[in-house]
Amino acid sequence: GGGGGGLTCLCLPIPRPLFTQHLRLTQVQDSVLSKWQNDTSRFDKRVLALIYMAHASDVLENAFAPLSDDDYELAMKRVRELLDADPEVEAAKGGSNEVLWAVVSAFLK
Repeated sequence: GGGGGGLTCLCLPIPRPLFTQHLRLTQVQDSVLSKWQNDTSRFDKRVLALIYMAHASDVLENAFAPLSDDDYELAMKRVRELLDADPEVEAAKGGSNEVLWAVVSAFLK
């Protein structure tokens, strides 16, 4: 006989909220470090919205706390670039999401 060659996962189940929180934390970290886009129109819109929501909720610095000092400084510098972007200018760019930028404008006021 023989097994079907399938893999068996011996992982412990991770509570969904904890998994989702970790996944989002990783997405935010990656987006401002290894997957950094110099142009906001090239960002994944969900991740971009997540960054602005995290900033508005005052949890963005906590998201970067586990990073090395150099990565933390780079992440915060890049987030500052995003936060300093003019939502009206960004909304006028081709391929941008005008609704996203309208919401960002409201959050930043």
